[in-house]
Amino acid sequence: MTVHHESALLRRVVGGELSEAMWFGLGGGIGFMYFVFEYTGQPAHLSVIAQAHPEPMVARALDRAGVPHEFRRTGSVKVAERTLRAALEAGHLVICRVDRHRLPWRPDFPFPEPVDVAVLGISGDLVELDQGSLPLEAFLAAWSGAKKEKHQLIEILGDAGGWPDVAGAVKETAARLTGPVLGNNFDVNFGLSGMRKLAEQLRDTTTKQGWARRFPDPAVALDRLAVCLDEEYTAPAASRPLFSDFLAEVGNAPASRIYRAAGDIWADVVSAARAHEAFPRVGDLVAAAVLEEERGVTHL
Repeated sequence: MTVHHESALLRRVVGGELSEAMWFGLGGGIGFMYFVFEYTGQPAHLSVIAQAHPEPMVARALDRAGVPHEFRRTGSVKVAERTLRAALEAGHLVICRVDRHRLPWRPDFPFPEPVDVAVLGISGDLVELDQGSLPLEAFLAAWSGAKKEKHQLIEILGDAGGWPDVAGAVKETAARLTGPVLGNNFDVNFGLSGMRKLAEQLRDTTTKQGWARRFPDPAVALDRLAVCLDEEYTAPAASRPLFSDFLAEVGNAPASRIYRAAGDIWADVVSAARAHEAFPRVGDLVAAAVLEEERGVTHL
């Protein structure tokens, strides 16, 4: 069953014997980023990313799986289209990064966000993707829409070679959860620190940083939290069950059990958020999840 976008995409497109859980772990596995963006005249916007971030998971997974590939990016739409057609004519698999909100089967949103899609071919003025098709003009607009990753293309040149770099992937995940990610003041919002900050601000009923004052409509904030932890840039339950499967597959049973338990608590957080329980109650559940996360990282 498909539970995670990038990992399922690699499982479908690249194939081979690697499971979706293995692709997930090789791509960086779990992570945590928590921000509340506040702009003048607009309601506060919550962003939580529970998978590896900010490194793109697809390229990282291909590297660690030993899959030969070429990475290209250009500002010219004509050059990008020519490169795409050449790769397809060579019979190669292609993964492009597009603005997901320009895809007709994705929800609308006021600013662009990238997503990886597999391009299977171009027939006339129609681009065939692995999850649907788009007129060429619409695809090119979506491909141009991810401004920071404009016309990004990964051309798969062959199959995986040798045993994947599991040890490197696990080490990187542990470092992301416990140490600096960006190397600046925003690192407090990442990893275990970001989880603790989320729990603290959910339970804060007095200061301007607390959710009680930041989000005048609790239902909207909690619905958004549930989506972030269960659907968007994640697998269900903050990706912890999928990461547990990865750890079990590579033989780390102790860590697998802990992250399975952490996943159960994150699932409780999602349920409480969808039930619109009080912010402090949801914060207590996040704090309980953090305790499991702190135990788990010592086994990575």
